[in-house]
Amino acid sequence: MSTDLVDLGKFMVRRQPTVNPALHPNEEFHLFSIPAYDSGVPDLAFGADIGSSKKAVEPGDVLLSRIVPHIRRAWVVPECNGRRQIASSEWLVFRSAILCPRYLRHFLTSDPFHSQFMNTVAGVGGSLLRARPDFVAKIQIPLPPLEEQKRIAAILDKADTIRHKRQEGAALIHSLKRAAFCDMFGDARDNPHQWEMRTLGELCNHELRNGVSPSRSGDFVGYVLILSAITGDRFDPTSVKEGTFAIPFTDSQLVNDNDFLICRGNGNIDLVGKGAFPTQSFEACVFPDTMIAASIDVDLIEKEFLEEVWRSAFVRRQLVTGARTTNGTHKVNQGVLEKVALPVPPKKLQQKYGQISKVCDSAYSKFLDDAADDLFNSLVQRAFRGKL
Repeated sequence: MSTDLVDLGKFMVRRQPTVNPALHPNEEFHLFSIPAYDSGVPDLAFGADIGSSKKAVEPGDVLLSRIVPHIRRAWVVPECNGRRQIASSEWLVFRSAILCPRYLRHFLTSDPFHSQFMNTVAGVGGSLLRARPDFVAKIQIPLPPLEEQKRIAAILDKADTIRHKRQEGAALIHSLKRAAFCDMFGDARDNPHQWEMRTLGELCNHELRNGVSPSRSGDFVGYVLILSAITGDRFDPTSVKEGTFAIPFTDSQLVNDNDFLICRGNGNIDLVGKGAFPTQSFEACVFPDTMIAASIDVDLIEKEFLEEVWRSAFVRRQLVTGARTTNGTHKVNQGVLEKVALPVPPKKLQQKYGQISKVCDSAYSKFLDDAADDLFNSLVQRAFRGKL
C-alpha cells in the first residue's frame, strides 16, 4: 500500500481560540499543563487559580510539547464530562478529520520524528529551549488511509500497554524492597533500635575523591560516566560517553564497583547528593568531577544497606542542609559528605537485607529488560516505513 508523506503543518492549528480563566473564577476547567502530562491526567482547576490565558482545545486534538524538547510529550485530548478543556501555550495543537489522533501521537513520540524535532529547537539551553512551530510544520508524516492509521495505532497501543505494564510491575517490586527495609530497620531519623551512628567518612577505606572530566585540549581518548548513571532509582551502566582527556587515567579515577558514587552538584536540589554503587567495574571509564567517590569498607557496611539508607529522609535532610548554592547550582563537597551520619545495624542483619535486595533487583531487571522496549520500537519503525 502506498503511503503519502504530508507536512505536519497541514494539521497544525495556527489560530487557536483562547480562554482567560480569570474571567470565569468559579468555573472548573480541565487544564492540560506541561507538568500534568507525567500524571497522565489533566489538572482540574478553578478559573481563579489559573494564572494566564490558555488555548481552547477539543476532544481528539493532539498536543505536542515544544518546551524542553528532549523530553517526549504528546497527548491526545480525551472526551470530557462537560467541563471546558484548555491547554498551556507551550503545546502545539494538531487537528484533522483525516488523521487518527492515536496514530499521530505515536509518530510524535517516535525516534524518526524526534531526531528531526530536535533540529527545530532554539533557545539558550535547559528549560528555555523551545521547538519553533514553523520548522516543526515542515516535518513530514507518512499518512496512509484513515482505516490503516487506526489499524496501526491499535497495534502500537497494545505493544505500548505491555511495555507500561512491565514498568508498573517493576515499580511494585521497588516498593516491596523499600517496605522490607522499613520493616527491618525502621525510620533512620528515629533509630528505634538505638544502633551505633557512624559518619560516611568513618565507613570509608580512603578519603573521598572528586572525579575527572574530559578536556577539549586532551589527546588521550577514553570514556566517562554521565550524571544520569547515578541519579535514577538504580545505577545505569549505559550512561557513558566518549571524551578526550589531558592525561591517561589512574586507577583511583576508574569506575569501581566498591565506590559509592555521589552527585556533587546540580541545578535540581533533589538530585544533589544522590548516590549509587556501580553494578560493575570499568577498565577504561572514569567518573566525572560532577561526582564524588566514597571507597566503602564493606566489612563495616553492606552496599545494599548503604544505598537504601542514603535515600532516607534522614540522610536527605543532612545533604540539603549542607548544600551550598552558586549561580543557581546546588553543591555538596567532600567535607559535607564525610560528616553525614547514619545508623549502622549489626552486619548479619544488613546481610539479610542485602539478600532480599538482590532478589528484588533481579526481579526488577527481568521486568525492565529490553524485550518489551525493543518490540515496541521495532513496531514503530516498521509502522512509519509502511511495513507493519
